[in-house]
Amino acid sequence: MNLLSPLVKQFVKEYQGTITDLLLKKPVFEGITNKDLVQQIEGRRIAAKKLPFLLADSILFPQTLNLEQSSSEATAQYKAQGLKGDLFLDLTCGFGIDAFFLSEHFAEVTLVEQNKELLDKVVHNWKILGRKANFVNGNAVSFLEETNLHYEVIYIDPARRDNYQQKKFLLEDLSPNILDLQPLLLQKADKVMTKLSPMIDLSYLLHTLPNITHLFLIALHNELKEVLVIQERISSPSIQLHCVNLESNEPTLTFSKDVWQTTAPLYSNPKRYLYLPNNALLKSGAFNYIGMYFGLEKLDVNTHLYTSETLKLPFAGRILEVSPIQPKELKTKSKYCILSKNYPLTVEEIKKKYKLIEGGKEYLIFTRSIAGYVVLLGRIVQ
Repeated sequence: MNLLSPLVKQFVKEYQGTITDLLLKKPVFEGITNKDLVQQIEGRRIAAKKLPFLLADSILFPQTLNLEQSSSEATAQYKAQGLKGDLFLDLTCGFGIDAFFLSEHFAEVTLVEQNKELLDKVVHNWKILGRKANFVNGNAVSFLEETNLHYEVIYIDPARRDNYQQKKFLLEDLSPNILDLQPLLLQKADKVMTKLSPMIDLSYLLHTLPNITHLFLIALHNELKEVLVIQERISSPSIQLHCVNLESNEPTLTFSKDVWQTTAPLYSNPKRYLYLPNNALLKSGAFNYIGMYFGLEKLDVNTHLYTSETLKLPFAGRILEVSPIQPKELKTKSKYCILSKNYPLTVEEIKKKYKLIEGGKEYLIFTRSIAGYVVLLGRIVQ
């Protein structure tokens, strides 16, 4: 009996019990550990939310950590837009999600992965899904040093944790070392695409990596998922930033680094509408440009909230219709969605001080405007 046996596949698809119960039972199938069954059950559950294209019959899933570190189907599809050519190389393919979408319109695809067990699953799954590639079980640096080919696109998603699962943020601490690879990458590709942590510092990136032409700040349902760096052999005098919130109706903002750094803001006390930028926009640090682009005024130098008297649509984030409220007017045990922005108390401290409960449809925003600290009561418009 193996994981691809009809009875086993049916069990994995239909299992509704808890993982703990299954792990404590005697082996359900001869020759298969319950731990292996759990890996496939958890894989399907993650795929149902994150990677629905992998719910095809006979797909094999890796350890949960590999799945959690993989891009979602939505982000991978977004990054693949407009990519095509003859040769595509993924130096750190992992479970192969990004490569599957990014390489779709290339004549020849090469995937490098040093974990043989993981790569074996990728080989199996790509065959099931009807896709071909050159699969290389090896080291990314060694492969890049030895290949004589020139690729239109090289994609790399370096490991951001060490053997003790400690997160790494500096480029030289990643695996492989992104800084050491720069000369080779730019020599052997027209375009280099590097996926980095959403926690990476953008100023550090811009001062460290050469030939950057685009930075994509990619959020999904307002959760920032990754920073994608595009480098090209022929550098551009103007770096473009793209802020996108996938699976929303919010507009994508694209602007140059020059505009981002030089725009002057207008300030105002809160008016009828309050605007909360999405997390991709906030990550960009283009706080002054946001106001200019949408025709809004900023509450304060260090308060990244915006306001207007008339409704301005569309906006890349949430819009609330607000009015000032005195804290003494708040009723004990009332439920609010509570936000603290540039305010001396945290949300937990506010809840404790005013005896409030989080929840409900109304918002309470504790913040600072040019006139000082203010509390706003609001309802969501968008």
